[in-house]
Amino acid sequence: AVFMAFVGAMFVVKPTFSVTMLPALAGVIGGCGAGLAYTYVRKLGMRGENSMIVVLFFSTFSTLCTLPYLIFNYTPMSAKQWMYLVLCGASAAGGQIFITKAYSYAPAKEISVYDFSIVIFSAVLGFLFLNQVPDWISIIGYVIIIGTAIAKWYYMNRDLHKTKMDK
Repeated sequence: AVFMAFVGAMFVVKPTFSVTMLPALAGVIGGCGAGLAYTYVRKLGMRGENSMIVVLFFSTFSTLCTLPYLIFNYTPMSAKQWMYLVLCGASAAGGQIFITKAYSYAPAKEISVYDFSIVIFSAVLGFLFLNQVPDWISIIGYVIIIGTAIAKWYYMNRDLHKTKMDK
């Protein structure tokens, strides 16, 4: 299922061998890093580690990594930019807390396929706020991603129902 969702994401990204692919490549590398991180989050959750401590260390590491850039490229922000920054920070913190909790309670293989829904949300938000209209290849990718998530959900529920019936 994860492989099929990845294939769907490739339809959306449409990889080429040019410099314009660097942002997409950074996204794929970041996704692989997130997959590795959440595997360890699950391992820590199984050992009884507090998920809030994991979020604290992740946030601290991210802040320390971006601090030099902030210091050397500082530009004052307007009140509107501060408001957006605070709202983005609160949203990101909430998302990080809940996804860390999810990965600490369930195996990554059961949750990770739903992470590809980020591609769908990006497309919808890009359409609504940036007037980005997806092409037919991207739409095929969205259908693959959504279809994979639905098939995975159906398969997991079927196995759960089957297990309950066996008892």
